Amino acid sequence: MSDSSERTVSIRVRLDISYDGTDFTGWARQPGLRTVQGVLEESLSKVLREPVQLTVAGRTDAGVHAEGQVAHFDTAAEIDAGKLLHRLARFLPKDVRVTGIRPAPAEFDARFSAIRRHYVYRLTTAPYGASPLQARSVVPCRPVDLDAMREASRNLLGLHDFAAFCRRREGATTVRELQRFDWDRTGDLLTAHVTADAFCWSMVRSLVGGALAVGEGRRTPDWLASLLDERSRSSSVTVAPAHGLSLIAVDYPADEDLATRNAQTREMRTVPTAGGCCGA
Repeated sequence: MSDSSERTVSIRVRLDISYDGTDFTGWARQPGLRTVQGVLEESLSKVLREPVQLTVAGRTDAGVHAEGQVAHFDTAAEIDAGKLLHRLARFLPKDVRVTGIRPAPAEFDARFSAIRRHYVYRLTTAPYGASPLQARSVVPCRPVDLDAMREASRNLLGLHDFAAFCRRREGATTVRELQRFDWDRTGDLLTAHVTADAFCWSMVRSLVGGALAVGEGRRTPDWLASLLDERSRSSSVTVAPAHGLSLIAVDYPADEDLATRNAQTREMRTVPTAGGCCGA
């Protein structure tokens, strides 16, 4: 291989990212709009002096926050992770931070290698609403029956078609494995913990909205599970406000299992029927 070819060999870099989504029009780059991807790519391109394109674990909507977002990019530049981290701290606005930088295997894909994603949704039942320091990330709600919400949430666990809770994207499956959906209370603060192998568009906020309808006594716990029989978005589910939601972590397999995981994620999934075959 020539010296010229060696100089163009790229390496893969993983970024761990945190942001306050309030003033962003979501993650994905959009012409003329301020997005997390756009701000990060612009800053990285300036620092590295080459175009940078990010692949992300979860494309959060407008107003949604992240404490443990993950992205990757390929670069021909020599990377000193420590120096790059400090330079980005000076380049980036205060509402987005790169909290970690590390080289990654070529098979690592922030989106397709992920085995699960963890979200939290925060609410407060305080009669005065969210405190000023929480107002951008905590949603006020009425007093709720937490036991009923826990029962309703527990009934959704497992591999299901969550079409009733998702805004459909053309050609995308709504089959997901919901691995955790539970609630805890600390004083007036309620926190939903929601984990799945992947989420479809607006799924977490719809799950929370449905559970709130149960907690406020407008629906029964059995109603939430009955929505799993529907094959299109349900008009009876209210989507909870974006600013209560935060992506807190993304899990990945060991390096030697990355390629296998990538292939598994790209397969179109269906829910097994009682007869053993697969149904839509």
